[in-house]
Amino acid sequence: MSYELYYWPSIQGRGEFVRLALEDAGAEYVDVARGKNGIQVLLKKLKQFGVFAPPFLKHGKFVVGQTALILHYLGPKLRLAPKAEAERLRLLQLQLVITDFLVEVHDTHHPIASSLYYEDQKSESLRRAKLFRESRIPKFLGYFETRATLPFSYVSLSLFQVMEGLDYAFPETMRKTNYRSLRKLQEKARQRLAPYLASPRRIPFNQSGLFRHYPELDG
Repeated sequence: MSYELYYWPSIQGRGEFVRLALEDAGAEYVDVARGKNGIQVLLKKLKQFGVFAPPFLKHGKFVVGQTALILHYLGPKLRLAPKAEAERLRLLQLQLVITDFLVEVHDTHHPIASSLYYEDQKSESLRRAKLFRESRIPKFLGYFETRATLPFSYVSLSLFQVMEGLDYAFPETMRKTNYRSLRKLQEKARQRLAPYLASPRRIPFNQSGLFRHYPELDG
């Protein structure tokens, strides 16, 4: 039984964390919104299933929303999480910390409102990005660095995406960091995901996604 992933077709965003798990496991899935009339289908299913927002996943009779919960559901099925409840909860906790961090990443370029253009909140973005570079990146990556050597899991894939995204959005800042365990994990995941990363299924980073590169925000 294949999985149906519902997410916006032109950005990586939060849906990419689910894609990485499915791709790493070689799972059969359909990226619904990238098909014919995909956006219309996504919006129809969003209303039908009563989910707040993409991404959401359909698998048989189950419909699961929220990235962390989707990965919690998929983890044991894709052999990217142990079946033991205590270990699964530990991974979920880590994934939720990643979720918190992604909010802060987003707020570097949209600190006031998502409905406004970046140019409408550029001065606030400059202040927010400076604080993000100086205090939030060290706080979060320092925490993840001590956990990057845990057994490979869906959290490992999510940390890969975090590092790739930060390298894209804040290249100068990231060149000055020294997170050896996270870099080793990033390279291990890149090797595992090589066929996907080289394929058209991997949507490039862009200025509409979660991670955006504005040179002025990189200090």
